[in-house]
Amino acid sequence: MPEPSIVAFDPEADGEAIVAFLTRNTFPFHGGPVVSEETARARVRDAHYWSEGRAGHWVVVDTERVGIAVLEDLDDIPGGGTPLFDLRLADRYRGRALGEPVLRALTTHVFETYPDLRRFEGETREDNLAMRKVFLRSGWVKEAHYREAWPVENGEPVASIAYGMLRRDWEAGTTTPVPWDDLPA
Repeated sequence: MPEPSIVAFDPEADGEAIVAFLTRNTFPFHGGPVVSEETARARVRDAHYWSEGRAGHWVVVDTERVGIAVLEDLDDIPGGGTPLFDLRLADRYRGRALGEPVLRALTTHVFETYPDLRRFEGETREDNLAMRKVFLRSGWVKEAHYREAWPVENGEPVASIAYGMLRRDWEAGTTTPVPWDDLPA
């Protein structure tokens, strides 16, 4: 399988393609599994994907757009902040073992694009087992388990699980474990 690439959205040319992607796919592990055309158009119109704090990208395999990745909290980087990401693969590309290579490509893109960045974070729902495995197989470390923190449309909240990648681990291909038991009761 060819390696995925991360290609920045073009604010002048990609608006309709972004709306089409968001409205033609479902995202069962996001806040709302369906994005309405009205919501998608508002996000494009309001520069949701290309502001000071956000940068939207296509996830491309060969020449096919298979998903979108949006980097968030970019405006916090100069002060030592940590960006997060929102990753959405098209329905027909889920379950095809793309998650790990996509996350690795996104991680490489972030650390190469932002040379002063020390860490990169991601979160998913506790019931998104596929993404949780992608994080671990990609060398990310579980850093938090926020109980009942992820609202679920028409359901009870579930836990939000946070993962992180340190630049030094990315560079060395290692993982630095979290010291969970550093303070006795």
